[in-house]
Amino acid sequence: MSSTIYRDTVKPEWVDYNGHLRDAFYMLIYSLATDAFMDCIGLDEAGRSARHRTLYTLEAHVSYLREIKEGAAVRVDALALGVDRKRIHLYLEMFEGDGDEPVSACEQMLMHIDTSGAPKGASFDEDVAQRIAAHPVMEKGEARYAGRVIGLPARASLATPPA
Repeated sequence: MSSTIYRDTVKPEWVDYNGHLRDAFYMLIYSLATDAFMDCIGLDEAGRSARHRTLYTLEAHVSYLREIKEGAAVRVDALALGVDRKRIHLYLEMFEGDGDEPVSACEQMLMHIDTSGAPKGASFDEDVAQRIAAHPVMEKGEARYAGRVIGLPARASLATPPA
């Protein structure tokens, strides 16, 4: 059901003092995968330039599920969780090699932007909308790590520190 849109290898400069992929570089990989998604829907470099259109990321949530080490091959699969005339709720999972269990998941809210003047939201061109519609879609409930909220339960708060 998902579609592999990006592959890469964990580079030495992406690894932290714990010997695994630094948290910021998970988002870099997802950002590059989003660029690949843009290529798939007709918003590649030439399309962005000719149309004066692009996608902006409005919000992103990353779940770090398992560490990944230097030199590991990674792939990113993408699914659309929802689309309207200007936005895409994109769900991405990162896997090590051809593994079946994700090492990370990311969901992003992307807005289609007209860049011909001051950037502003714009409806997708018909051909782009058709390519988005042809991309694999899944229900939010099927996306294992989508829609998570970050926070601690009230009972987990620390006691008042001593004066």
